[in-house]
Amino acid sequence: MSLEKIYGVHAVEALLRHHPKRVKQVWLAEGRSEPRVQALVELATQNKVAIGQAERREMDVWVEGVHQGVVADVSPSQVWGEAMLDELLDRTEGAPLLLVLDGVTDPHNLGACLRSADAAGALAVIVPKDKSATLTPVVRKVACGAAEVIPLVAVTNLARTLEKLQQRGLWIVGTAGEAEVSIYDQDLTGPTILIMGAEGKGMRRLTREHCDYLVKLPMAGSVSSLNVSVATGVCLFEAQRQRGAKAKSKK
Repeated sequence: MSLEKIYGVHAVEALLRHHPKRVKQVWLAEGRSEPRVQALVELATQNKVAIGQAERREMDVWVEGVHQGVVADVSPSQVWGEAMLDELLDRTEGAPLLLVLDGVTDPHNLGACLRSADAAGALAVIVPKDKSATLTPVVRKVACGAAEVIPLVAVTNLARTLEKLQQRGLWIVGTAGEAEVSIYDQDLTGPTILIMGAEGKGMRRLTREHCDYLVKLPMAGSVSSLNVSVATGVCLFEAQRQRGAKAKSKK
């Protein structure tokens, strides 16, 4: 079985906390001994994971990106299948919030979206199997540990998946620049699927046709749109804000 190299303090720490059996060895750059690295060493030791040292220039060859002097050899990434959605929804209490990324191909954007989705309390992130970014060391590094916590579900037919979720009572809210309704005027407190389109192109036609509502982010400046990961964060936290306000009003 081939191993992946995951890098960065947060990404490696998250793996050790949530999936320690996947971590086969942790490598530290020579001379790294600050508190957060010591905490990582203690975590690896608790989980009986081997720790080694390497020269920083050697680690530069292993990975493409800022590794922070921390690299781990881990078993391959896990992307969930469509059946995982039913399991998640069956055991979820309250109104679920799902994020769909319709053709987001940039790994940095996927990593940032995973981070925002986890922080905003989303149940899972759904992507189509084709023409979408998937879990890579870059995605895990940008996600700062969120990739090890929130499920990334890859589906063969996104339109069919959306139909099934609608049948389960979820409402689909798609984002589009030409929409007339602001995200701030849309009720996001019920069982909701938030769809963000691809960088530049937006949602595909079939995806758009399955939306119950279309919303936009009101733009006050000269730019016409936001980076998809920034827009995703804004929309998810608006959903979180509404849900928090609703919960307080019931007390």
